[in-house]
Amino acid sequence: MARHLAIGDIHGCINALTNLVEFVGFRHDDTIVTLGDYVDRGPDSRAVLDFLIELGKTHRHIPLRGNHEIMMMDARHQKSWYHAWLRYGGDATLLSYASSEDQAGSFADIPDSHIDFLENKLLPYYESKAHFYVHANAEANIVLQEQAAPTLYWRKYGDPQKHCSGKIMVCGHTPQSSGLPHSNDHSICIDTWAYGGGWLSCLNVESGTLWQANEAGDTRKTGLGV
Repeated sequence: MARHLAIGDIHGCINALTNLVEFVGFRHDDTIVTLGDYVDRGPDSRAVLDFLIELGKTHRHIPLRGNHEIMMMDARHQKSWYHAWLRYGGDATLLSYASSEDQAGSFADIPDSHIDFLENKLLPYYESKAHFYVHANAEANIVLQEQAAPTLYWRKYGDPQKHCSGKIMVCGHTPQSSGLPHSNDHSICIDTWAYGGGWLSCLNVESGTLWQANEAGDTRKTGLGV
């Protein structure tokens, strides 16, 4: 049976990502939905983007846009956003692109393929048969095509109401310091704080299987009711 696999906020945690992918064992009939926030805060945003771009060449990869990708591109186009982005983890992103350890890195160091991925390849949402996927949240009474950007990319998880589509929402954005997803019977947040010493999560939405890995190389597996 083909699987829909959702991966939470990566935030530059390349070790957690590669450990997780090996632990899950991606198959060629999988649909892999990454929920955004690939960059900032963690140690190697550049390697994460390299990995995701290559993943899209070999697997069905659905990359969603997160608020940190928005901040990064705003900082690239508008100088007024630059220093604010640095304070939200952009400094770590640029450092991952630096040509030497004694340099901070700059937008000039970022490959065109990464800019193209961030500007042109990311989606606001995705739907499967019984689930829909967003970075942050969705208004319960508004169809996905008409959701506003502040909700899709910035609204905290809280305790959302059931969406009018009747589908289960799978999201990230709101870090769960417990290291475990937070859910009700019609939504689940799988940002489990990878960059803060927690876990990076991958959820099989059909079976409820949850795989997790962290930067230290640890892995664990459990099951969730979704």
